[in-house]
Parts: sequence; C-alpha cells; structure tokens
Amino acid sequence: MQVSTTFRHMEQSEALKSYAEEKLERVAKYIDEPISAQVYFTVEKIRHIVEIVISGRGITTKASEATNDMYAAVDAVLDKIERQLKRYKEKLKDHKPAGEHNGRTMSKKVFQAEGLETNAEPVVITTKTETAKPMAVEEAVMQMDLLHKDFLVFTDATSNEINVLYRRKDGNFGLIEPQRG
Repeated sequence: MQVSTTFRHMEQSEALKSYAEEKLERVAKYIDEPISAQVYFTVEKIRHIVEIVISGRGITTKASEATNDMYAAVDAVLDKIERQLKRYKEKLKDHKPAGEHNGRTMSKKVFQAEGLETNAEPVVITTKTETAKPMAVEEAVMQMDLLHKDFLVFTDATSNEINVLYRRKDGNFGLIEPQRG
C-alpha cells in the first residue's frame, strides 16, 4: 500500500505517520491491489482533523473525523472507512445475478490477426456463447468490478436492450446504448 501524508498547520510527526500507516493495514483486506491512500492531518484551533482517501481497483472511499486528540481521530476515521468498505464488499457478495433464462444469448468470435492485415478472408479461431443478463447499470458496474473486466455486455433491465459498459482510461465508466427511435 502506498501511503502519502500531508500535515496542515502542524509540525510533521513521524510517530503519527507510522501510527496511521499501521492502522491502514487493517483495511487493505477489503480492496484488491494496488491500493493508494492519502492521509491529511489538520489542526484548527483545538480540533484535530484526520481525512483519509483510499483508492484501489475500482473503488475510492473518503472519510474524515475531528476530535481533540489526533490518535483518536485516526482510529475513528479508519472505523468509518472500514464500515464503508465492508458495506461495499457485502453488496458485491450478496449480488445475485438474474437467471440465465432471462438473458439474451450472444456469440463471441476471435479472429486470426493475420487475416485482418491482408485482404484475405479472416479466420475464426474460437467462438464462445454467453448470456447477456438483465441488470441495472449500477449492478453492471459492480459485476464488472467483481470480475475485473474492462467491458461488460448486458441487457438493460428497464429497456430490455443490449448495452455495453466499459472502463475508460481516466478510470470512469462509459455506457453504449442503442438509439431508441
């Protein structure tokens, strides 16, 4: 886990930094690698504020806590983040995909690269038949994260149309929908 710390309106403290890094290890089990965390320590009058932003594969979570003790603030903010990550993991675990009979069957073909470069007819190497399960877009995002895929073809549960969800280079998601006319 990569941890970066920022101290605002206070002296840098190696003990506080190592305490936060040690405590962050307990939330690492909830996120797939690679994980990066930014920890911000701030003092405003008598309030000690700790803000943590954790980013992993497909998930970013943020929490902050203010107390009059910096170590207690670290503990409290990590409890918040742990609850958020547990809730996210439970959503993924409890997700039950719709039955196979509701989806559309699709065929996926892989072509030989040499056939595409020349004017010759492309050769099919493999064909795979899959079912585009009906689901909501949010459910498709969770399924895509769970399977660690770059794209997912699914049937939109509301419109019953085939959609394609893909991960963009900037980390966001794109959705391709058929034009309704």
